[in-house]
Amino acid sequence: MKNLFLFAATLSVAVCASATDLDLKIAYYSKVITPEGVTREARYEDTMLRRAGHVWTMRVLPAHAAEHHDDQPGAHKHFNHVVLARHVVQEGGKTRIEFIDAHDKDVVAIPPSEYGNVSFDGSWDHAYYLLDSKRLKTMPLSSRPSAVAGARWREREDKGLFERVLWDDQRQIPLAIESGDKAGTFVNRVDISVQPGLTRDLPWQKLKGYSQKEFADFLD
Repeated sequence: MKNLFLFAATLSVAVCASATDLDLKIAYYSKVITPEGVTREARYEDTMLRRAGHVWTMRVLPAHAAEHHDDQPGAHKHFNHVVLARHVVQEGGKTRIEFIDAHDKDVVAIPPSEYGNVSFDGSWDHAYYLLDSKRLKTMPLSSRPSAVAGARWREREDKGLFERVLWDDQRQIPLAIESGDKAGTFVNRVDISVQPGLTRDLPWQKLKGYSQKEFADFLD
């Protein structure tokens, strides 16, 4: 399957130095048609809290889903970062990532050497803006109309591939990101919804008493 984040390597738009605190809901969709004629689709959603120096993301799980915990004595506990809260922090110009297991009250620190195992590229810019803001300015403005005041489409096509971004200048966040090929064999779309109001009870301020773990603690 084509990488859902193909757009991140090529999109570009100018972003001002300061950005807005936001609560977001992010819906991901991808579709691939294989040479054998098989269509594969995937959908999932995340919630995200964006504050100065902090990005907190959680997967929206279905009501019937339940975390599996190895509660038997001596059982090896497996680390599934997808279902845990993801906390990206920027301090002193350095970016770090940790995952929070609310069930076992653990904070799991991830070293840079293991970023690839938790689908993190190490970029604060990508975590905070959901794309590469430093390169987004090279993406031409589109004539495609926008129904959102202050938001404009930018798009690029090259060798049969396309990338499009609906960028909200005021809130400094994309509202939609699309990528795919003109032949229709694959398409990716991300829809970002800004939620009304702001969460005041911030989850990273409620980790007192949590155990500090390392990623290596979960390796076989």
